[in-house]
Amino acid sequence: MKAVATLAPHLTRGFTRNHSWAACETSAGSFAARRFSLVAARPFASTAYRTTHNSRARLQTKNHAHSRSGAARAMSSTPGAPLSGTPPRASPCCQSRGPAVPQKKRAYIALGSNLGDRIGWIEKACQEMDSRGVRVLRTSSLWETEPMYVLEQDKFANGVCEVETDLEPLALLDLLQDIERSLGRRKLIDKGPRNIDLDILLYGDEQVQHARLTIPHIGIPEREFVLRPLAQLAPSIPLDPQRPWKLVQDYLNELPLQGEPLTPLTPLGLSHPPLQALRSKRNTTVMAILNVTPDSFSDGGRHSTADATAQVALAETVRNFVQAGATVIDVGGQSTAPGRPQVSAEEETARVVPAVELIRADAAYKDIAISVDTYRASVAEAAVAAGADMINDVSAGDMDAEMLPTVARLGVTVCLMHMRGTPATMSKLNEYGGGGIIEEIAKELLARVEAAEAAGVRRWRIVLDPGLGFAKVGDQNIDVLRHLAELRDWPGLEGLPWLVGSSRKSFIGRTTGVATPAERVWGTAATVAAAVQGGADIVRVHDVKEMTQVVAMADAIWRY
Repeated sequence: MKAVATLAPHLTRGFTRNHSWAACETSAGSFAARRFSLVAARPFASTAYRTTHNSRARLQTKNHAHSRSGAARAMSSTPGAPLSGTPPRASPCCQSRGPAVPQKKRAYIALGSNLGDRIGWIEKACQEMDSRGVRVLRTSSLWETEPMYVLEQDKFANGVCEVETDLEPLALLDLLQDIERSLGRRKLIDKGPRNIDLDILLYGDEQVQHARLTIPHIGIPEREFVLRPLAQLAPSIPLDPQRPWKLVQDYLNELPLQGEPLTPLTPLGLSHPPLQALRSKRNTTVMAILNVTPDSFSDGGRHSTADATAQVALAETVRNFVQAGATVIDVGGQSTAPGRPQVSAEEETARVVPAVELIRADAAYKDIAISVDTYRASVAEAAVAAGADMINDVSAGDMDAEMLPTVARLGVTVCLMHMRGTPATMSKLNEYGGGGIIEEIAKELLARVEAAEAAGVRRWRIVLDPGLGFAKVGDQNIDVLRHLAELRDWPGLEGLPWLVGSSRKSFIGRTTGVATPAERVWGTAATVAAAVQGGADIVRVHDVKEMTQVVAMADAIWRY
């Protein structure tokens, strides 16, 4: 049953500070068109977690005009007809009328799972929605949450997706319930364990009161596991037509703080534990660098898959990495150091795929995640087919237009690194104006995150890298390390995990006076400790044994 439309679209579309706008107010169950104005409206709020000196995480509200979705972006995506100063006029009686065209509506769907591969079930549900004509436009992070109501069950992964559909609310509910059944959900206990849970939170600007469905969802105001992901996508939508000034973000801000803050989950592999970027006691992940190239700046020519002897040596290197403490191995087949020639995609694939297959074939490494360092979509696809779990793209999808759509289709995690230009030109593109290097990096990474989401990459599949040594020279890299925590808290980037790759780079040699890259162990150790202090979730290193020890000590100091 469709009830009267609320004020939501009028209060959230086309809004800017100190501007008048028109809206409709509800009276006695029907619309009475009326113009009114609102001035000096407050800016929208965004939230971020910070850890205090005693390591107790507290929620802080930061006012700013442009959050992740951006106030304007969130408003422009709000469903309904465009705002105008007067009510829409009826069509003239003489106007010809063709067959009715179903109108697309925006809806917000809650996603949840606490059985088996929680993230996998949610991703399958999103794929099912897409395949059945309910287009998933954007996703929130996936947040790990304690169960409510029925407490004797495992933790949930919860998120929200914004969808576009021409189905009416009850038809959409039928489709979502059919997806749940097709994925094997069996409801044995109300609010009990479930492999997949899909609920309609909001549907356009409509209110629905029906025996089977209430919109807005009645549980939104009291549930942080709903409000937090919903606020990532639609912070400026009101829930109650009688209180149109109270927005989703306001409801979230009013919830009492309870213990450890919620943390988003970022999968690295099926058996590898997911990253938890906002968990204060998390362990830093060590990623080992395995270059199968003849010309990498530090270890070129050491590893190869060219023949049986080389593969035996490669297997020994991998074994040493894992024994030393690496849980992710990053395989690279194309040097991205300045001045290095590009090889063909075929040559890069021929280098990378055998190394991936060698690691994946050994059962001893089933819990090891494999990353592939490439900016080519074809190499990424071949590597994932061979068993890779993650793509580490130094260009953040900018050097190959097919990379982000390919990663989205493959459903793997992608690391988006900050770089300007190409490896051949980046060193000349190191002028950072405006608000300085941190602001410029943040803005440019925000653009790449938006490009990834537009291509269909789920937000929970994104890792960021500030790109030390890429379009940054000398002390610029040190400045980035000093302010890594500021990048982590940047509006729109909150909750995303960060990878930092400082190992053996030239700025370390310049600072320490050590010319030979392989001898920059101590300088690298200092940068790794700084990265952990700044909030890095992954450190990418050559000297795995030594840096694993540095990480263990740094975690003991700062992750408590």
